[in-house]
Amino acid sequence: MLTSLSNAFGLAGSGVALAVGFMTTTSVILRAVWDMPIPGDVEITQVGIALAISLCLPVCQLRRANILVDFFTQRCKGRTRQMLDGAGCWLLVVMYGLLAWRTAVGAASVKQAGETTMILSVPMWWAYASLAPGLALAALIALIQGWKMLSGMLPPDDNNEPGAFR
Repeated sequence: MLTSLSNAFGLAGSGVALAVGFMTTTSVILRAVWDMPIPGDVEITQVGIALAISLCLPVCQLRRANILVDFFTQRCKGRTRQMLDGAGCWLLVVMYGLLAWRTAVGAASVKQAGETTMILSVPMWWAYASLAPGLALAALIALIQGWKMLSGMLPPDDNNEPGAFR
């Protein structure tokens, strides 16, 4: 279920990024040819790319495709590296959890303040609130991965291959 949900989030995030790319290209062409850009194109780009990133985080975490700096651990045995990776997953749980919580709190605060975007007057809380689900799902996936790694439910990964969530 988490695999399907994170894949759906990733597809949605990819679709948002693609739509923002098309909108930006169209706006640049309209600006260059007719001196009429799409109103609020920068606002849409900022919110859209933030949303796309947050929606793609769960599938990235699921595949263990985050950037790793393994300079100090590359010579470790599989089980030692797995324990360190499990601890790293739990650190990501803390980070993702804090980000999800604070974006949700920020959304409520911005909603209460009634803030809107400068050009389009779109409520800003929408942008904040849209980030929390992706961050929360990434936290849940990292929690499960960390638990499986630290409990030995996953075989040691000597090849550093992604996909150890299965």
